[in-house]
Amino acid sequence: MNVGLLYSRIRKDEKLLLSELRERDHDVEKIDVRKQQFNISEAPEAFDDLDIVVDRCLSTSRSVYATKFAKAYDVPVVNGPDVAEVCADKVKNSLALVEAGVPTPDTDVAFTKDAALASIEDFGYPCVLKPVVGSWGRLMAKIDSRDAAEAILEHKETLGHYEHKIFYVQEFVDKPGRDIRVLAVDGEPVAAMVRSSDHWLTNAAKGAETDSFELDDRALELVEKASDAVGGGLLGIDLMEVGVSRSDTRESSGEQSDPRDYEFEDYTVHEVNHTVEFKALNEVSDVDVPAKVVDWLESKAQSGSGPETPV
Repeated sequence: MNVGLLYSRIRKDEKLLLSELRERDHDVEKIDVRKQQFNISEAPEAFDDLDIVVDRCLSTSRSVYATKFAKAYDVPVVNGPDVAEVCADKVKNSLALVEAGVPTPDTDVAFTKDAALASIEDFGYPCVLKPVVGSWGRLMAKIDSRDAAEAILEHKETLGHYEHKIFYVQEFVDKPGRDIRVLAVDGEPVAAMVRSSDHWLTNAAKGAETDSFELDDRALELVEKASDAVGGGLLGIDLMEVGVSRSDTRESSGEQSDPRDYEFEDYTVHEVNHTVEFKALNEVSDVDVPAKVVDWLESKAQSGSGPETPV
């Protein structure tokens, strides 16, 4: 198998993937998108004889455009540009999940500071303000008061990039100090982990502690539906437990409660990621994550198809 790897930096995730590919004697063409030129009618030499292209770009814009060119060159690409565009934009992500009947946090989108403030007041405090494009928990704000809301909105409107003037306001989900990351291929889970933190943000990039997690039937159902909603592929699907009740008494005494002592009613899917990182998952899981990913890439290359375009 000849594999093209679109990248702008080789991180541990990419090293794990490259190592597994080379152990199986696959040929790998590393394509640094910072140095590559993409012609609109003629494929660059780097794309010659590739069976599949894997997008591992850090930059969202580079990811979307580079995969558009790979698709134009008739090379199967994971994940494709249609999937990337849905996953990279939180508005499109939320709309796709709702359309597919996947539970996701209630969200308003507003285009002015005053309209956004009205949404925030309607949600009540706390609520969450997110950038429409972003990752690793950056530039997200938990808003606890009107004063904080007014200050943050004014800063975003005055100093932010134009995308920050699209105000994505979301209900605050009272999760049990953790969320769940699932790595899935076309809706089939490879492995899952919980990310726990005392902070309201539980991203691994923010220093959350990670541990393996066993998915129940409801979680399996939502992973498959969320994957289908955005078009399938190699995805990171993030869930939170909702309707939480605390079954122990430690919290009332001021002690930290253990999430394992919580009961919950359901999950909500708050995000689907298209260039998912898996190094932390590989460290806590009994599953050989890179091996499972390469198994799936081999099957995709043999079938000559990338992820499906969402309907």
